[in-house]
Amino acid sequence: MAKRVHQPREDAEFDFILRMSGVPVLAYFIGTWPKAVEPCRAMDLVVGGIADEYAGRLTVVRTDITRCPAATRRYGITGAPSCVLLEHGEAVAHGAGPLTTADIHELLDGRL
Repeated sequence: MAKRVHQPREDAEFDFILRMSGVPVLAYFIGTWPKAVEPCRAMDLVVGGIADEYAGRLTVVRTDITRCPAATRRYGITGAPSCVLLEHGEAVAHGAGPLTTADIHELLDGRL
């Protein structure tokens, strides 16, 4: 996992990261139940690379659905893994399922 990836322990910390970020936020939501673990681990590698590639232009937040239920509901997350690109706390793009680097580039394209 890239050091540039934030991992909030609760909704208040998630919200704090959003408020303090001066750049768009890529929040990717992970699950810890058995069927979600492997796809979410695969996303860790992809999103870690994105965090490094977009350092300074994007804040990346790895969000555990069980630890941040309010954020999960707020952004309409219904499964894991899922990604949401946020600008000023507002969702501007979504991606669901195990995404590739190319998928995330497409999600970010023209927005950064």
